[in-house]
Amino acid sequence: MFSISLIISCFSFSQEVQKKTDSTHIQEQKLEEVMITATRTYRQVSSLPLPAQIVTKKEIEAINSVRLSDILNEQTGVITIPDFGGGEGVQMQGFDSQYILILIDGVPLVGRSAGTLDMNRITLGNVKQIEVVKGASSSLYGSEALGGVINIITEKKFDGLHGSVNYRFSDYNVHDGNLALAYGADKISVKGFFNRYSSDGYDLNPLDITNTVDPFSNYTISSQLRYEWSEKTAILVSGRYYDQKQEVVSSAGNEGEGNLEEWNARVKISHSFSEKTKGYLDIYSTQYKAEEFLQGTNGEKLDESFFDQRLQLPEARMTYTVNKNHSFIGGVGWKNERLERTSFSDNPEFNSQYVYVQYDGHFFGKLNVIPGFRFDNHSEYASHFSPKIALRYNISDRVAVKTSVGVGFKAPDFRQLYFDFTNSSVGYTVLGYNAAPTRIRELQALGLINRIVIPLTEFDGKLKSESSVNYNLGLVYKPIEGLSVDINAFRNDLKDMIETQVIANKTNGQNVFSYQNISKVYTYGIETNVKYKISPSILFTAGYQLLYAKDKEAQEAFENGQVFARDPETLSAFQLSEKDYFGLLNRSRHMINGKIFYTHPRWKLNTNIRATYRSKYGLFDSNNNTYLDDYDVFVEDYVILDWAINKTIYESYTMSFGVDNIFDYTDAANISNLPGRMVYGKVMFKF
Repeated sequence: MFSISLIISCFSFSQEVQKKTDSTHIQEQKLEEVMITATRTYRQVSSLPLPAQIVTKKEIEAINSVRLSDILNEQTGVITIPDFGGGEGVQMQGFDSQYILILIDGVPLVGRSAGTLDMNRITLGNVKQIEVVKGASSSLYGSEALGGVINIITEKKFDGLHGSVNYRFSDYNVHDGNLALAYGADKISVKGFFNRYSSDGYDLNPLDITNTVDPFSNYTISSQLRYEWSEKTAILVSGRYYDQKQEVVSSAGNEGEGNLEEWNARVKISHSFSEKTKGYLDIYSTQYKAEEFLQGTNGEKLDESFFDQRLQLPEARMTYTVNKNHSFIGGVGWKNERLERTSFSDNPEFNSQYVYVQYDGHFFGKLNVIPGFRFDNHSEYASHFSPKIALRYNISDRVAVKTSVGVGFKAPDFRQLYFDFTNSSVGYTVLGYNAAPTRIRELQALGLINRIVIPLTEFDGKLKSESSVNYNLGLVYKPIEGLSVDINAFRNDLKDMIETQVIANKTNGQNVFSYQNISKVYTYGIETNVKYKISPSILFTAGYQLLYAKDKEAQEAFENGQVFARDPETLSAFQLSEKDYFGLLNRSRHMINGKIFYTHPRWKLNTNIRATYRSKYGLFDSNNNTYLDDYDVFVEDYVILDWAINKTIYESYTMSFGVDNIFDYTDAANISNLPGRMVYGKVMFKF
């Protein structure tokens, strides 16, 4: 299906591949290479000792991405994983979404359902760049940054009056439209942004009683005001509002609706005390609220749920630059979280205080050393110390080595502590760690408990935070002009992993589950990124990840010959060996991406073709031995191929056309976020 859209700024990919000599363009190119997430200070990505990468605005516009999930799936070692509700969480270095911190302009989003923060909530219409840092980043960001950080940076400062409009239409009646206005003068700059996104949804399996993704519509409104009070002091005030409505319709005639509402507000004051010292006061508040219901054909409520999470986060930090080779950053903050949710034993409130310090030093013109630490004191779990050190040594202008070691942690979430849910139809019960002792005693008094599997004394202490030690060793090699190769080997050792465990048997034959620190997990592998500017008009990039993700106790069980499988034809059991253990669920051993960008400056035209490959992975234990082994049923490997073309007209208009998932690959049973081939079109306009 052909579609047309209007976008905010005319895209000219030729700016990236043409050699410009004017100072303005040189400055723009340098700014595109600057990252703040990795060190919380401005640093050139090419000089960082950490595994980090940037997705630029030019790439976002070239491939016509509209939601965060679109672009992340094409980055090396990053993939979005669909959840049961149609949302998509992100996975990096073998870590699930619950271990990846998502930021917008350096402040966190809330509203994780079962640990997943949906990437489709985030529009890319006003995004300047996306910064990805892999590996433990808790030394700067605390909990949830155990596996890495993704920071979405929006446009900040403008000169003069700018405006843009963007509309895109594609298959499944998907509409995405943006409107942006910005004005900047000497001391003040203001911007506003509006996005509306809707879809008729789709159904990959008509035999199911529900759609794969139900029809929905959402909109995002954001604004920002920056005022330079004086030469030394500036104030930034910003806000964002997101609202979504989703229909629920089943073939059985049941109907329902899901409503999601999110807002955040921020005030940031910066002040230069001297040429070397600068301070920041950052006050941030956000709320995420979701309500759902399902009713039968007679109007009777079949199911109803709500989720209301609030976060307040004031922080003060300071930077001190000794000279061009030595600098410090430090900060203190307080975090208050509250949650009201269906099936909770309490309305919990968390309070925590933290402090962090980091040093960035350069020696001999070749060595960069970045040590740092963070200390978190929490009201509901043990205090946590998160140190980290990173080093980079430039052997020559063409070769550099880098390494880092860091400790990350993830605090128990509200669900793992306070959940109190009983399935009314099946009869099983799930209890949070803090709720378990009281609730088990109540069930015993009612005669509903047959046997206690884990003594209640095991719940006398506090559920521990999950913690991990992350190791990275990398090599950067630039053999010829225009070609760069970045290789990074990584390992993560996760201990005290929180998992569900049977703690009691009920008299109805079902179980009571709760959360315990029971597992030790490790992931390791290699990531490679290649970038080659073949000619002024052709750019080629490619990436590869090799990943092993395994449970240590499971591996020992295979080594000791304690795991068996059953032949599906003869039904005879046979012993499995260590080599038969595949690893953790939903992890592919291999992931590859390749992209070719071509631009024709005289025609003001650019086009690109991109391919991603994911090798086989397992979603569940099909042979009932509680482990994922080579004799289980796997999701087969697949390739996604995308193509886009963009043509600029009269400097201010750009028309685009593209096809995502050209091969029309779908897997109704296992992959809900691939609806099939998507043909789209769009038009961009700016003034």
